[in-house]
Amino acid sequence: MTRVKICGITSIEDAVAAVDAGADALGFVFVPGTPRYVTPEAAASVVERVPPLVATVGVFVNHPLDDLLRIVAALRLHAVQLHGDESAEYARRMPVPVIRALRVRDARSLDGMETYPAHAFLLDAYVEGRPGGTGMPIPWDLALRAKSRKPVILSGGLRPDTVGEAVRLVRPYGVDVSSGVEQSAGCKDHRKVREFIVNVHRADLG
Repeated sequence: MTRVKICGITSIEDAVAAVDAGADALGFVFVPGTPRYVTPEAAASVVERVPPLVATVGVFVNHPLDDLLRIVAALRLHAVQLHGDESAEYARRMPVPVIRALRVRDARSLDGMETYPAHAFLLDAYVEGRPGGTGMPIPWDLALRAKSRKPVILSGGLRPDTVGEAVRLVRPYGVDVSSGVEQSAGCKDHRKVREFIVNVHRADLG
């Protein structure tokens, strides 16, 4: 079954709604200045309400290593998602599994997947000056090419009405959504979250 990650969680209400709808993982964005940024202290109050079988993922962009390690330990995060220029050596210092975000522009964007120490790769569309959360889809042929190398998580341009086709065509390890299930930046639309997850599961069975 395709795993579902609801990213950009900023409140207990949205976390509970996502878990109740069947999310496998919740993402918390620790990138100051971005629309869905949450402080470690605020995230801690949400994380403590997350059931033990739902993964919590910290999203970072070129974060100071010592501070990142402190956040991971304090919140007992299950994984980290790296969206910046983090080196392979940086990734090897992570005490939890690594999801490496790739900004996919063309086939060359996939270079180095085999050697970077990540457990999975999140595929997002390349948009100049934006490290992620673009809301733009990537070409399916590139997603399939990436999937042949490492487990992939599809992101970008996914909504309740588009995720089913994406899952049927690519059969990814997981899908990741943020803006596609929101009523405003950082505020989830609980109906859209349920529809999104239902459509993923339907596509798995189709």
